[in-house]
Amino acid sequence: MESFSLILAIVVVTALAFDFTNGFHDTANAMATTISTGAMRPKVAVAMSAVLNLVGAFLSVEVANTISKGLVDEAGIRPEVIFAALVGAILWNLLTWLVGLPSSSSHALMGGLIGATIASAGVGAVHGDVLVTKVLIPAIAAPVVAGIAALLATRLTYSLGKKADGKASEKGYRAGQIASAGLVSLAHGTNDAQKTMGVITLALVAGGAVAPDSDPPMWVILSAGLAIALGTYLGGWRIIRTMGKGLTDLQPQQGFAAQTSAATVILASSHIGFSLSTTHSVSGSVMGAGLGRKGGVVRWSTATRMFVAWGLTLPAAALVGALAEYVTGFGSWGTAVVAVFLVASSAAIWKISRREVVDHTNVNDAAEAEPAGVVTTAMAAVTPPPAGTATEDPVPSFPAQAAAERTPSTTTTV
Repeated sequence: MESFSLILAIVVVTALAFDFTNGFHDTANAMATTISTGAMRPKVAVAMSAVLNLVGAFLSVEVANTISKGLVDEAGIRPEVIFAALVGAILWNLLTWLVGLPSSSSHALMGGLIGATIASAGVGAVHGDVLVTKVLIPAIAAPVVAGIAALLATRLTYSLGKKADGKASEKGYRAGQIASAGLVSLAHGTNDAQKTMGVITLALVAGGAVAPDSDPPMWVILSAGLAIALGTYLGGWRIIRTMGKGLTDLQPQQGFAAQTSAATVILASSHIGFSLSTTHSVSGSVMGAGLGRKGGVVRWSTATRMFVAWGLTLPAAALVGALAEYVTGFGSWGTAVVAVFLVASSAAIWKISRREVVDHTNVNDAAEAEPAGVVTTAMAAVTPPPAGTATEDPVPSFPAQAAAERTPSTTTTV
């Protein structure tokens, strides 16, 4: 029978709050391209994603076991350490959501856990081999592999469809996008929902509520699945806009290629227990799909800000987690101070976000145009144009020239 202390109950509630932020922070991973290409209405898309996230949470516990049994030494962890780790992860999720950057909720969680564990039990309590092989290497490999796969899939898609009827082909790819978006949502549930399961299980072990090396109890699986599904349904519209419109402009063929590539990478990683960032995978596949179409443009200023956020996620969350653990070390009043700080900071971020509201009514507003950079220009130069595709016609270089070509002559002879 599981016995709960007050601190353990606080940790479980905070973990579910993190899972909720994970849901709305990562909705864009599954549905940004589907929404941006018009394949599904925004509210319908996030509802479908929420249901499939919940289903995916029940398909595997391999990633949960990586978190609860592999990353840190269970013997050196107290429930307060888990609480401090979650504070770091939640605040990073909210800050990156505020500025619309698709950063990794997974790395925020693991960064907070690493920082809090080091502050509590020292560097030796972190299993460096697991960190490198199952966290850092996948973090680098995932966007590269997904990006290359999406680039090749996009080229293949346009090549195979060059003789197909344009409207019929587009309709088919929109249907394919819905299916592939569902697959990404299912994959997200199998990977990201499990991270919260792993953290809660680790807290239960640390608090003596379950035996060491235990798998997540059923109530943990269910509650984590419901929390991430609810967050997904509410929709992280700021990040959906960045992923769908701010990073590149996608056509249905590209959206289908991007989502299918990302889903394949995520599901494969979940099967072998890699705590993969779904954000990294989907962002890489979106950029790959953008580069794979003749004339496609990746907005590298947005991509650069996103890369910087990726690099800062682990250390920033680790620093906040370590500071929070230091304060909780003063006892119950220290834990209360950290809890008040978390609630106050979250409320402040939410209030700031209301100054410019982004929701399902304006999520598809066009991003500011950005000229093609060196990488995009080089990729476009070696990409053969898809024959017979109206959307691939070259655009004149100068606005005046473009306007002149679009405007019929009104000159008359007198």
